[in-house]
Amino acid sequence: MHSIKAGVVGLGGRGIGLLKQLVKMKDVDILAVCDLYDDRVQQGVDIVKKAKGNVPFSTNSYNDVINFDGINVLFIFCSWEDHIKVAIEAMEKGIVVGLEVGGAYCVEDCWALVDTYEKTGTPIMMLENCCYGKYELMVLNMVRQGLFGDVVHCSGGYQHDLRKEIAYGKENRHYRLNNYINRNCENYPTHELGPISKVLNINRGNRMLSLTSTSSSALGLKQYIKDGKASNPELKDVEFKQGDIVTTVIKCENGETITLTLDTTLPRSYSRSFTVRGTKAMYQEDNNMLFEDGRFVLYEFYGRPLWNNGRKYARKYAHPIWKWYKKKGVRGGHGGMDYLVLRAFIEAVKNGTHMPIDVYDTASWMVITPLSELSIQQGSAPQQIPDFTRGKYLNRLDKAEGLFNID
Repeated sequence: MHSIKAGVVGLGGRGIGLLKQLVKMKDVDILAVCDLYDDRVQQGVDIVKKAKGNVPFSTNSYNDVINFDGINVLFIFCSWEDHIKVAIEAMEKGIVVGLEVGGAYCVEDCWALVDTYEKTGTPIMMLENCCYGKYELMVLNMVRQGLFGDVVHCSGGYQHDLRKEIAYGKENRHYRLNNYINRNCENYPTHELGPISKVLNINRGNRMLSLTSTSSSALGLKQYIKDGKASNPELKDVEFKQGDIVTTVIKCENGETITLTLDTTLPRSYSRSFTVRGTKAMYQEDNNMLFEDGRFVLYEFYGRPLWNNGRKYARKYAHPIWKWYKKKGVRGGHGGMDYLVLRAFIEAVKNGTHMPIDVYDTASWMVITPLSELSIQQGSAPQQIPDFTRGKYLNRLDKAEGLFNID
């Protein structure tokens, strides 16, 4: 396949950003664009026309895109609640799906996604860009080479002050507002869970067994609005359900534990806090520090001199994917992560190879959201995590890397 013929559903901030990346790629033709809002549709049309020269079919209905003649790939960048529904309908038509990140709304939807794939054979990939971060890939490479020994625990978070985005959700037509009013859960787990799952070989010889989730009170947005930092008077008396901090602990079959933290409604700086703990080494994203057992004895009680030593390790242990990326000299979105995840998907489509983040990964990562919601509702009660592979994870060791096909 020389090029893919794609449709794009969802042209909000994230959708427009990724569309701008896609139109730069010579082997991607955008034939149709869709959003509920006419101004966003027109923006998408203008981007494609300027970059590619063609005027794509435009519509407010995703069904029109799925049924548009010639489409063989659908990029889904719309609101979280529509992700699985749109994906399933596209897969039933034989259209390969690139799915933007977000949690599911019920366990049954995740099973439906897997069942559709197994029935139709139509591939789907979650476009989790953080799996392609420079330091996430470096740590993965080091783990594969044995430098961490046996990995025992990983942690990470989506830690991002979103108070303005949420509080102005009506004005900005952003779906997060209704979610924060009506739900209390780990609503955005995949930025941290994706890279961790690759490190721990989840669904490839290992799997997540159970979780517990605990939520703090929900005061951050209320205070933000009280201080007059939102223009919608209807929000003044709203009691938001979404807790300010949600902590989720996951137990894995091979003995590892994972801690996820959602922290989006209190003042803070951005971090995903990617952390990997092994019997021989530790990596922490927040200070970009790698601590090796036996090598840094002098710094066991005062580690500041080691801060940012990850840069030195990155020169030696850069993942082959990152070396390829630097050699090509390309750039694009979130330090290159957007470009790399899109290229990984596109190459898998063109070459007919296995999706780097496949349907089983997608379902396993998305299901954390509804299970965390149930756990919180039940007083932090444990919830069993389904094995969406139905036992196949034990024999999928050949796909342990599963991130990119480097030319």
